[in-house]
Amino acid sequence: MRIFLVLICGLALACTAGAQQEEKGKKKEKKGPQAGQVSQPPGGKPAGAGKPTGAGKPTGVGKPTEVGKAKGVGKPTETGKPTGVGKSAEAGKPTEVGKPAGKGKGKAAEAGKPAETGKAAATGKPTPAGKPAEVGKAAGAGKATATGKPFKPQRFNLPTKTTPTKVAPVTFQQNKHIEGSQNWQGPQYTAFRNYNSEWHDQGWWHSHSNNVVFVFGGWYAFNAGYWYPAWGYAPNSYYAYDGPIYAYNNLPPDQVIANVQTALQEQGYYQGEVDGLLGPQTREAIAGYQRANGLTETAAIDQPTLQSLGMA
Repeated sequence: MRIFLVLICGLALACTAGAQQEEKGKKKEKKGPQAGQVSQPPGGKPAGAGKPTGAGKPTGVGKPTEVGKAKGVGKPTETGKPTGVGKSAEAGKPTEVGKPAGKGKGKAAEAGKPAETGKAAATGKPTPAGKPAEVGKAAGAGKATATGKPFKPQRFNLPTKTTPTKVAPVTFQQNKHIEGSQNWQGPQYTAFRNYNSEWHDQGWWHSHSNNVVFVFGGWYAFNAGYWYPAWGYAPNSYYAYDGPIYAYNNLPPDQVIANVQTALQEQGYYQGEVDGLLGPQTREAIAGYQRANGLTETAAIDQPTLQSLGMA
């Protein structure tokens, strides 16, 4: 009895295994032809005879990939077709000379257009080449005294024997210095820096000067190229200006002043009368000329000013 049951169970298992094998065979038949085989459709007409299906079709046969185009890194692409990632510049189109491509941009520069010569990226505008600095002008340097057009000295008929009334006289102050003269630099202004009003008698003045002249109610002593007011030489002397006057062309002080007034008139700085008096109007005209011509503003008749006027 046991043997009989064992035989029945073995037979049942064999039948079950056979049925499973049969089902697997049917499923394989339904899937169609294997790769590389020609399938026979119903009706006897072969479908695409001799034509391989897509499963066995070689990828991009005879079709090379585009030159210079690399596949995207780490990303699978379509068979035989590269993606746009990592796309290099088009062949034959060079980047502009001297001009770097924009960061992160794959677009190449236009072909045949070189960068402008001498122009760097993010660099300031270059200084035009070949343009020299102006001759005689240095950075930070002071202006040199220019010599003006030669001025021909003149003789004026002036009432020097009389005491003027239209210009108020200056008052004597012992040891008075010229205001601001300590700032006038250079040997041309030494006489002005060292000047101080002194009262002396005629003997002292004659011992210190070999030329003392009378002009407009006052006495002037010549010394080392300048005319000085000789305070104390005579009582009640008249002086329109208290300070040195640069001697010009061996002329007395009134003629020097008259020539300076004429030169300033010709250049439009003085509109007053040529009277040979170094009064406020004449001194203001001198100061205006000095300012306009880069001279030390002394408002006095000094050597640099006469040189600029063409008189020295």
